Amino acid sequence: MRQVVMYKPGDVRVEQRPDPTIIEPTDAIIRLAATCICGSDLWPYRGAEPVNHQVMGHEYVGVVAAVGSEVRTVEVGDFVVGSFWASDNTCEICQAGYQAYCVHRVLMGTIGTQAELARIPLADGTLVATPGRPDPELIPSLMAASDVLGTGWFAAVAAEAGPGKTVAVVGDGAVGLLGILAARQLGAERIIAFSRHPDRQALAREFGATDIVTERGDAGVKRVKELTGGLGAHSVIEAVGTQEAMMQAIHCTRPGGHVGFVGVSHDVAIPGDELFMSGVHIHGGPAPVRRFLPELIRLIWDRTIDPGKVFDLTLPLDRAAEGYQAMDQRTATKVLLTL
Repeated sequence: MRQVVMYKPGDVRVEQRPDPTIIEPTDAIIRLAATCICGSDLWPYRGAEPVNHQVMGHEYVGVVAAVGSEVRTVEVGDFVVGSFWASDNTCEICQAGYQAYCVHRVLMGTIGTQAELARIPLADGTLVATPGRPDPELIPSLMAASDVLGTGWFAAVAAEAGPGKTVAVVGDGAVGLLGILAARQLGAERIIAFSRHPDRQALAREFGATDIVTERGDAGVKRVKELTGGLGAHSVIEAVGTQEAMMQAIHCTRPGGHVGFVGVSHDVAIPGDELFMSGVHIHGGPAPVRRFLPELIRLIWDRTIDPGKVFDLTLPLDRAAEGYQAMDQRTATKVLLTL
């Protein structure tokens, strides 16, 4: 099969690799209908994380091609969506809704789903079948559910977005944009999006943003305070993962408010005195996408939401390197890879 491999920072190739096989009786093999490039894939691409001949990708949708002897909830021929964490969905942590911390979890990025085929561990707890074979136009949205939609949704839930709330969103990448969509679906009254890019501003408004703030850092905080009567937002989504973004999120939150952080943290350190005096709740981390998949699939299937609009560049798998370059240079928000 063809699979994307990152040799070193900036060096992405598509290689012929052995087809995956069933290893554990709880495994499934899927033939991917689509995959994509995640913003988190840019950390090693830019040299911020070590990488050496690493298979890439953790987002996936496709058709089940084979199942292990103990798989019961999906069968060959099903179209499925799975999370970027494989989980058993039965342990106490999973049952509490935190499948990303399953006691048997497997990070799908270690298997690599930017490929024609993928082995899915813990298939019963990881994969969710769609009601039938999706129409082609639904595949990008179902693809988004595998990570960025589920992650944006978790961020909005962690920030306690809801009716009567003002939500601010730090980060205008795919996760931030879909955090806006989630906040709207959860009933937020007002949504403030931080963005300096006209195309992303337009999509933010389409997804539900009511206000756009172009300032960053202290100036951005000041603007949010001006928009909220000096108090700050009730709920703030942090979808970047840098020190500046985290502090901007905390400072934009009113006392008693909630920060939902899902940006992959790199060198983030919150000063204890600022945290102590802020009076805010902070919750986040790797998103338990599996918790939300049934509802997200239903919303997509019923055409209530269209998160696939975050994909603004579609390329065949063989041109994955171009996709990485486009996202690195910010000429694309998120790249869909077709097979």
